[in-house]
Amino acid sequence: MRGRGRKPVLVGLAVLMLLGIAVYSRLWTIDYRLSSDETQLLRRQFDLASRDAMDESAEWRFKYDREVERSTKCVKELIQIKESLQKKGNAAANASRKLEMLQKENIGLLERVETLKQELEGEKLKCSMQQR
Repeated sequence: MRGRGRKPVLVGLAVLMLLGIAVYSRLWTIDYRLSSDETQLLRRQFDLASRDAMDESAEWRFKYDREVERSTKCVKELIQIKESLQKKGNAAANASRKLEMLQKENIGLLERVETLKQELEGEKLKCSMQQR
C-alpha cells in the first residue's frame, strides 16, 4: 500500500508542476510582450516629447535671436543719434562761439569806423580851413 499510493501522488504532483510551469511560462511571455509593447510605446512617446521640446526650444531660440537683433539695431540707432546730437551740439557751440567772436569783431569795426569818420571830419575841417 505504501508503494502504490505514492506513485499516483508523484504523477499528480509532476502533472501539477508541468501545468504550473506551462502557466508560468505563458504568463511570462504575455507579460514580456506587454512590457515590450509598453517599452515601444514609451519610446515613441519620449521621442515625440523630445521632438516637441526641441521644436519649442528652436522656436524660443529664434524669438531670442530676433529680439537680440532688434535690440542691437536699436542700440546702434541710439548711438548714431547720440553722435549726431553731439556733433550738432558741438556745431551749435562752435557757431555760438563764432557768432560771439564776429559780434566782438563787428563792435571793434564799428568803433574803428566811428574813429575814421571823426578823422575824416577833422581832415575835411583842416582842408576847408587851409583853402580859406
